[in-house]
Amino acid sequence: MTLRFDGRVAIVTGAGGGLGRAHALALAARGARVVVNDLGGARDGSGGSATAAETVVAEIQAQGGEAVANAASVTDAAAVQAMVADTMTRWGRVDILVNNAGVLRDKTFAKMELEDFRFVVDVHLMGAVNCTKAVWDIMREANYGRIVMTTSSSGLYGNFGQSNYGAAKMALVGLMQTLSIEGAKNDIRVNCLAPTAHTRMTEDLGARLPLELLGPEMVTPGLLYLVSEDAPSRCILTAGAGGFERAYVTLTQGGYAVGEDAAEQVAAGIDAISDRTGEIVPEMGAAQGMIELTKAQKAHTD
Repeated sequence: MTLRFDGRVAIVTGAGGGLGRAHALALAARGARVVVNDLGGARDGSGGSATAAETVVAEIQAQGGEAVANAASVTDAAAVQAMVADTMTRWGRVDILVNNAGVLRDKTFAKMELEDFRFVVDVHLMGAVNCTKAVWDIMREANYGRIVMTTSSSGLYGNFGQSNYGAAKMALVGLMQTLSIEGAKNDIRVNCLAPTAHTRMTEDLGARLPLELLGPEMVTPGLLYLVSEDAPSRCILTAGAGGFERAYVTLTQGGYAVGEDAAEQVAAGIDAISDRTGEIVPEMGAAQGMIELTKAQKAHTD
């Protein structure tokens, strides 16, 4: 079955280059009308120009597709709302949102200024919040929506010098978890994509990576699946160099400790608490409390 997006309208942020460009081109090639959003700033978020977005729009149009450029900063909620309003005026719908815009301000936590931490969180997390909030009611009314948050292995597993970036990227997983629950009744499916690709964001790592294997276009097939009609929801899909994996936030069966020496019991039992035998992927956060209460009730009835 060929994945097609005929009649669909997609907004892709940070689409002036790298992953966003690859996503926008692929969606357009498969029939979607695409809003190519890009502030056009430097990698650290400074500056701005619509040229990058307009160049991608020209590429799409040259291939017979429909697209429009937008240079709103995802950190500007009013500008994002205006982008979505313009899209509705032009095409009357928004079916797909790809939250891809991002910046880097890497430093060790010891050397990092708080402003650099705030700014990276603002772009990645609040940028995605602003864009998602702007389309949420439209998707609810249409009883259809596909939203992808761009997370990262730096958030899922950590990476030296990226405390700000990692914190923002893991926060997007938390956002996805709740929105997928809240959006389910209106067929709004929310997922995360964790890419490994050579883009402007990773150029400092060039000498250490096999760049010929890490083109952004190798990640995009995963994105296309996550925004398709038959997409899953609450999926953390990792992708790079043609490899695709799935990450999970799991919960072990754990142990039970009470009394004055409960802390010592936890310390002594940490291996059993950490044992992954029978671990689960909870449907929602309340599962943790239910498992803990079950342990307590069992202890009182034994």
